[in-house]
Amino acid sequence: MKFAAAVSALATVASAATINIGKPVSPLGVKIEMVGNTGVKASITNNGNEDLKVFKTGSFLDKSPTEKVKVIQGQSKVAFNGVRLRVKKTGLEESAFQLIPAGKTVEQVFDVAELHDLSAGGAINMVSEGALQYAKAGSTQIVGAVPYSSNQLSTTVDGLAASKIFKAFHARIKRQDVQSDCTGSEKSATESAINACANLANEAASVAESDDDKLEEYFKNTDSSTRSTVVDVFNSIASECGSTSSGAPYYCSDVYGACSDGVIAYTLPSEGYMVNCPIFFSDLSPASSTCHDQDQQSTVLHEVTHLTSVAGTEDYGGYGYDFVQSLSAQQNLNHADTYALFAQSLYAGC
Repeated sequence: MKFAAAVSALATVASAATINIGKPVSPLGVKIEMVGNTGVKASITNNGNEDLKVFKTGSFLDKSPTEKVKVIQGQSKVAFNGVRLRVKKTGLEESAFQLIPAGKTVEQVFDVAELHDLSAGGAINMVSEGALQYAKAGSTQIVGAVPYSSNQLSTTVDGLAASKIFKAFHARIKRQDVQSDCTGSEKSATESAINACANLANEAASVAESDDDKLEEYFKNTDSSTRSTVVDVFNSIASECGSTSSGAPYYCSDVYGACSDGVIAYTLPSEGYMVNCPIFFSDLSPASSTCHDQDQQSTVLHEVTHLTSVAGTEDYGGYGYDFVQSLSAQQNLNHADTYALFAQSLYAGC
């Protein structure tokens, strides 16, 4: 993993396994429909009896370049060209939430061509699926999550028009200047976290190889396929974190403009680099001995899993131990925080 002073370029339908948060029916109804050639309107209805204060960051309610729908063309998923985040669990601002009153609908419109290259044109399918975390009224402490799954939307895209949108969006992002990067205390903190990430990953690979109870707790299976996948991912993480002078670039300045509403760090998988946001340095300790806490070393590990060269993991709209437990075994294998919390639990002796 290396530090860089400039950025050269920026950047199957979702798993059938559903998120189980202990409720038989989700109060959320999500409908997606086309607006023009590549615009999508998502309508989110709270069908429950209580108001829902949902966490926007990282979801389809977020205006930042996060994955709001999965796009399928033919038999393949169209590559996502936006950011994967790690978000704080505590100390969040009110601006990071949106109230959806009981029986009411909120809408969000976005252009799917901005973050998916649809220049080939033709028929595509889309679906939005995941979970929204929420807080109670008068609080910004996340206390749970509710799953959602939209209708499958089929349409035909004008490839030339879609290509212009994609190129214009990424040209705008590329014009952002990197004024400065990792220096001083930020440089030393990031280097230390990268080195610690390698140690965490090596220990996690060893435990995953031999400890059935730990593997079952976080990945819900102890079969040879699960064990092999988990061990391979941790070994890949250890390799990526094994150097601060080679590998994927790591920035300490917000080169993509995604540090907002509790975002600790993010990865742009399509361009293969990572960014630490200001609260990575101001709000996190280098390492925490509190079970399932967020710290700098596990945050680096989380972000590294998002790299396509490592695992290409997703977030599924949620973070933290309770959310990890709500996922299916299949989703845990592709969930960044599952790996981060597994490794952090070993450091903390959970």
